[in-house]
Amino acid sequence: MMKLITKIRNGGLAFCTCLLGFGSVPAHADGLIENVNGITLNKSGDVVRFSAMVIDDEGRVKELLDRRDKRPSDLDFQFDGNGKTLIPGFVDAHGHVMGMGFAALTLDLSGTRSLEEALQKISVYAARYPNRQWIIGNGWNQELWGLGRFPNADELDAVIPDRPVFLSRVDGHAAWTNSAAMRAAGIGKTTKSPSGGAIEKKSGKLTGIFIDRAQDLFSKAIPEPRPVERDLALMKAQEILLSNGVTAIADMGTTMQDWQSFRRAGDAGQLNVRIIAYAAEIDNMIAIGGPGPSPWLYDNRLKMAGVKLYVDGALGSRGALLKQPYADSPNQSGLALLTPAQLKNKMSRAAMDGFQTAVHAIGDKANEELLSAIEEMQTSYTGDRRWRIEHAQILDPADLPRIAATGTIASMQPVHQTSDRLMAEARLGTNRLDGAYAWRSILDSGAKLAFGTDVPVENVNPFPGLAAAMTREDETGEPFGGWLPRERVTRREAWRAYTLGSAYAAFAEKQIGSLEPGKRADFVIIAEDLMLASPSTIRNIKVEQTWINGRAVFQAK
Repeated sequence: MMKLITKIRNGGLAFCTCLLGFGSVPAHADGLIENVNGITLNKSGDVVRFSAMVIDDEGRVKELLDRRDKRPSDLDFQFDGNGKTLIPGFVDAHGHVMGMGFAALTLDLSGTRSLEEALQKISVYAARYPNRQWIIGNGWNQELWGLGRFPNADELDAVIPDRPVFLSRVDGHAAWTNSAAMRAAGIGKTTKSPSGGAIEKKSGKLTGIFIDRAQDLFSKAIPEPRPVERDLALMKAQEILLSNGVTAIADMGTTMQDWQSFRRAGDAGQLNVRIIAYAAEIDNMIAIGGPGPSPWLYDNRLKMAGVKLYVDGALGSRGALLKQPYADSPNQSGLALLTPAQLKNKMSRAAMDGFQTAVHAIGDKANEELLSAIEEMQTSYTGDRRWRIEHAQILDPADLPRIAATGTIASMQPVHQTSDRLMAEARLGTNRLDGAYAWRSILDSGAKLAFGTDVPVENVNPFPGLAAAMTREDETGEPFGGWLPRERVTRREAWRAYTLGSAYAAFAEKQIGSLEPGKRADFVIIAEDLMLASPSTIRNIKVEQTWINGRAVFQAK
């Protein structure tokens, strides 16, 4: 997902975050979580069941007990789980923390199913906030509207002619703007598309659609959010994550401003979710990390691990870089956001300082170029590098073995497959889908898999992702039997990718990802048995409690 422009008008936001455990809490002695249907994976990926868990005074798992084991007597606290299921907290391998927070506090068009519905929602939102200089929103998807085209500025002008409007597409790779926004940014007919971006025109007229790096033309015009507004967005993001059982997340595209918000929350004792940051481009990597990745901060709640780069755009905006032209637009084959030489230079710069590299690559040509770059990097930078492909949505089957051969991690999002299925068929044609969202093929090749959601592009709830990975069916059960069902993974494989796999992808497998002695006591309490529930039941699981470091941080009402 391209970095969302999540700027909002200074002032005017006031939200309350209601979570357990925010603020400083003194360390406790050993505690006992008792009477639970405990399920975890061990380091080998095998299922381990237990009925109680001892937590030490530093918030780590001390011991897993079954019903026959003697319980310790010297305890600071004891919690009765009433027979509910206890599982490790989820580790989202790819999300956008601040983007999620801002998306929740601004105009959200993700639920709209027609252009008319979207325009009505935009109009109501603008009327509700008459003093906001810019109307900022996100989440629109023309594929769900049945338009067969992008929306345009004229349609926005009809409902909001007097204030600038900037609306990010659901994947963050395109923006829909009105005429007032283009005037405010100084964009006219003679404005040229920047490298790695496209300004859409029709009959020489600006349509109001700006793809990939063309969105940056608005950066100076949209007011920057104040630190207090960034902090509100972070608190909102934590609330959403914890209520969905996500106890750690890899933040893909951390800016210096984001990092400062994370640090302010940590300093105030208000950082509960574990955030593993991947800096947005080399300049932020240098500014945030200095020489080498940062150590864990705030009792293993914050770490700067690497850098996030982009090779191409997304399928929805036809920015994903393909080997052959788009089936539904033969004059397009995507946008190269970096040349192969630029990509290798950036990867080399990161590797020199020991930073991990996570690279967005969606199209088959983008993935081919990234794998070639990794192969070349390996000759100079040895050791455990854990190169990452973010998304890896469309692969040439011939390139699949190269992922395992290079030790590269495929960081993927199961919910993208169910959301993108019809669009992928239209963009590629049915004869070019052999390497599409190919989880099974990637695992069978010997490569490692990590799962996430790409929030706010998709909902951060991991349970629909588990169901989709197991079935390749959407929430309505379509298509029956699954889309390209040969690429399904098992229940255990999907769960591993969302926990141990994601932790491994971020060099965090010794701290999180499973409930084993010495690891952090991050866990979730649910009603259903994850190993026995049907995929449809898993999809609808609700989190009842979330615990981090052996203390409750979320309780469902």
